Amino acid sequence: MSTSTRILAQGDGFVLPEILRTALEEQGVEATIATSSNSWPLTPMVDVDGVREANGDPAELIANLQGAQVLFTHTAPVTAAVMDACPDLKMVVICRGGPVNADLAAATERGIVVCNTPGRNANATTEHSLAMILGAARQLAQRDAELKAGEWRSDYYRYEVVSPELFGSTVGLVGYGAIGRRVAQVMSVIGAHVLVYDPFLNEELPEGIERVEELDDLLRRSDVLTIHARATAENQGLIGAEQIALMPKGSVLVNCARPSLLDYDALCDALDSGHLYAAACDVLPAEPLPAHHRLLRTPNITVTPHLAGASKSAAWIAARLGAADIAAFLNGERPTHVVNPEVYDRAG
Repeated sequence: MSTSTRILAQGDGFVLPEILRTALEEQGVEATIATSSNSWPLTPMVDVDGVREANGDPAELIANLQGAQVLFTHTAPVTAAVMDACPDLKMVVICRGGPVNADLAAATERGIVVCNTPGRNANATTEHSLAMILGAARQLAQRDAELKAGEWRSDYYRYEVVSPELFGSTVGLVGYGAIGRRVAQVMSVIGAHVLVYDPFLNEELPEGIERVEELDDLLRRSDVLTIHARATAENQGLIGAEQIALMPKGSVLVNCARPSLLDYDALCDALDSGHLYAAACDVLPAEPLPAHHRLLRTPNITVTPHLAGASKSAAWIAARLGAADIAAFLNGERPTHVVNPEVYDRAG
């Protein structure tokens, strides 16, 4: 490492530039570290020149990147044009699980190493998912709103409408990655019988957690269904009207994964008909959700604005994972979280 190495720590309002700098300093990185920031989350992420969910002006990024060998960022638009305009760039570290704001093919073609920070918000999203499961089952947001509006609804103590308990219930998980396994563990401790459907699972499950081979089987048995799968082109609309119809009457559905996995009209239909008791979603079919959207008019659903992964710890975890890979790279070692290993393989 050398102070002649230049790093741009491009932060935003969540992963602050100061956090990126501090994480690099903790790793003992000896380099000239410049910092800058974009306006996310106060302005939304957009698609820019072939990259997704990015924020910031590419021209401004290019200006700040001149002479830099490493870009350390969260949401900056790392397009092919940006890379072409920054010939010294050798490494890009994206502080996200999916580095969608970097043109991976263009980086690989140009020999630029790209790293991500998988699992950075696993704990935060797990906690939010658990809160959504409990909040939906107990209808906390709805009772709070009614009470603040002057309604005292003692009629909710009627047997026909009281909430289910998680203790002794069956909780089905679609997806058993970093978040799913944490949710499964807590649900098991609570006393639920936990089912897991994950076609990519190739490990033994802990005692008390049952693997289910067919999604339909899991749906038929789940009093609570919680989605934790990674979105792919193959699983769009994974949970639609047919799948929801298989769930027991009075069950609960929670989605804190990706909106493409769930048919939201089918969800609303099932809530309107009473087939589902309740639902909760942190990921939505449009973000921001339009004021007239059906989800805002459907009873017994709790929605939050895609912030399950937001926590102070998540920002620091991402920065520290990324900084460790930068330190390895600058020391001539292969970083842990390379997402385009072809760059190394091609180099021999």
